[in-house]
Amino acid sequence: MKNLLNRRTIRRYTDQPVSDELLNRLLTEAARTQTMGNLQLYSVVVTRSADMKARLAPAHFNQPMVTGAPVVLTVCADFNRTTRWCQERQAAPGYDNPLSFINAATDALLYTQTLCNLMDEEGLGYCYLGTTVYQPQLIIDTLQLPRLTFPVATLTVGWPAEQPPLSDRLSAESFVHQESYHDYTPEAIDHYYAEKEQLPENRHFVEENGKQTLAQVFTDIRYTRRDNEALSATLLQAIARQGFAK
Repeated sequence: MKNLLNRRTIRRYTDQPVSDELLNRLLTEAARTQTMGNLQLYSVVVTRSADMKARLAPAHFNQPMVTGAPVVLTVCADFNRTTRWCQERQAAPGYDNPLSFINAATDALLYTQTLCNLMDEEGLGYCYLGTTVYQPQLIIDTLQLPRLTFPVATLTVGWPAEQPPLSDRLSAESFVHQESYHDYTPEAIDHYYAEKEQLPENRHFVEENGKQTLAQVFTDIRYTRRDNEALSATLLQAIARQGFAK
C-alpha cells in the first residue's frame, strides 16, 4: 500500500479546515475495525476550539502541533458506556478491573490505527502523541472524562504543510520470530541495529548529546529510568482513580 510505505508524521498544518463531514465519515468508517465482543470499548473527544486546545497543550508538554492543528482527537478506552448500558438493562457489570482496562485500551488503539489508515487515504496529515499517558489526569480533568474512561491516544490532524523525510525502521527480520521467540545474541543486535546507528542524522544525534552510542541517548536523555518510574506512578494513580484498579 503506497500510503503506508510513505507514511510520515506531520507536525505542521495548513489553514485549510478539516470539514465536519469528512471527519465524521472517517470516524464512522473506522468503527469497522476489530473490537472485543463487538462492544466498541472506545470513545473519541474531538477538540476544535482554540481554548480547549490550549488547555490540553500542557498535558502534551506544550508541543506546538497541539494548538496549531485544526483538530485534536483524544481516543479513550471506555467501559463507562458499556457499564451504563448494562445497568439500564438489569445486568450486573464487572468491568472495574485491570483486565477490562487492557481490553478497552486495546480496542481504542485498534480504532486509532484504523482511523490513521483512513486519514492516510484522504491525504490528511497527523501526529500520534505518545505523551497522552504521561500526564493522563490533566487530560481526564480537562475533558471531564467519567469513571471507567481513560485517554490512551491523541492525534493532531490537519492538511499537511510539510513533507518531512521518512523515519527509519528496523527490518521485519529483527522482530518476526518463527514458531517461538528467539532471544537476541550480541551479533544479532549488531546486525539489526547497524543501519539505524550509521544513519547520519542518528550519528549527529549522538554527537550533539555528548554520548557514545545511540542507545545512551534514549536511556540517559529521552526516556530515563527516573522519568519512567515517576510517570508510571502517575499513570497507575490515574488508572485507579478512574476505577480500573483498587
